[in-house]
Amino acid sequence: MKRLKFLLTALFTAIFTIAVVTACNPSTTTTGSTSGSSGGETLTMATSADYPPYQFVDTASGSQEIKGFDIDIANYITDQLGNQLQINNIDFNGLIPALQANRADFVMAGMTPTAERKQNVDFSVIYYQAQNTIVATKGSNFTTPESLNGKTVGVQLGSIQEGAAKDIQGANVKPLNRINEIVQELKAGRIDAAIMEDTVAEGFIASNPDLEFNVIPNTGESGSAIAFPKGSELVTKFNPILEEMKTSGKMEELVAKWFRSEQVPGQTK
Repeated sequence: MKRLKFLLTALFTAIFTIAVVTACNPSTTTTGSTSGSSGGETLTMATSADYPPYQFVDTASGSQEIKGFDIDIANYITDQLGNQLQINNIDFNGLIPALQANRADFVMAGMTPTAERKQNVDFSVIYYQAQNTIVATKGSNFTTPESLNGKTVGVQLGSIQEGAAKDIQGANVKPLNRINEIVQELKAGRIDAAIMEDTVAEGFIASNPDLEFNVIPNTGESGSAIAFPKGSELVTKFNPILEEMKTSGKMEELVAKWFRSEQVPGQTK
């Protein structure tokens, strides 16, 4: 009888201990920067968070959260699909290789669906159209591509701006990984000018009044679209939501939020 009481006491003690430990240490899965609906499959988005207002790291708040136009769109789409979202921040020229290696389900980075890129990945419909600009020190008077003849021009590696700069006769093109590096090189006088999208240029000009930009015509492929691995089923899931965002006014709402307000965070770069 004493032995039975001992065994029962030991059993209840073990059960109580397990219950306390479980309550104090709930099971969690850490997947990085996530948002969207609770439950559902987690979709991984790769981006290059150096391109405000499309995507940038919010250093001002100290949260290091990735925010921006593309992030809001991705959150909206994954929420509509009932998925969670994980965001991975990598260099722009590594985005397509990440898709090809199945390290990401999709890419949003203000990326243009060029013919060359279409050979390696699939694209959604275009969700936003911007223009290229020449960014330079105030008074430089670089107003046309021809004015960059003989000048050193900074561009983001792997971007369509790199291709546009290479088409300028006499320009010495200097590709760099990050947009903030390009601005730093420009302010240090190591490059004469840079080519970047108007929406991105506006943010940097706002926090660098010694710089100016001039819009130049888009002569080649343009527009931003979402990239996917070849044959991805997500293309047919994302496209209807993107079209709905355009017709419902949701896309215009986000354009106004990020491109026509004080939220353009050039100073965080």
